[in-house]
Amino acid sequence: MKKVLAVIVAATTLSLAAKAQTKPVVTAIIKTPNALCQACKERIEGQLKRYDGISEATVNFKKGETKVKYITDRINIEEIKAIIANCGYDADDVPAAEDMYNRLPKTCKKFEDGGGHPKPKVVPPPQQK
Repeated sequence: MKKVLAVIVAATTLSLAAKAQTKPVVTAIIKTPNALCQACKERIEGQLKRYDGISEATVNFKKGETKVKYITDRINIEEIKAIIANCGYDADDVPAAEDMYNRLPKTCKKFEDGGGHPKPKVVPPPQQK
């Protein structure tokens, strides 16, 4: 009986220790409205993947958002926004770092600064007879 009790106590202790090792992973979506192209996507994702605690980063430049999975014990959302801002892009309420924004290629800058991809031409609807 003592052996069974000892095994149960040991198993419980090991399972609790294993649970303590599990790090909480959070997924956040950050608005990055001036990430306009594949080059912007690669620049932001490449920078984010360098940091410890970020397990996955995906930029959707068509929607203007960045999806980041990160471990909360190692990095927080404000640090992630700062990393994106230091790449030269706006991240939610954190504006882009001025010097890094100026280093971006013209196509990756905001429309109001003379950059961005050309806007698509509006095609008039066909006339009905």
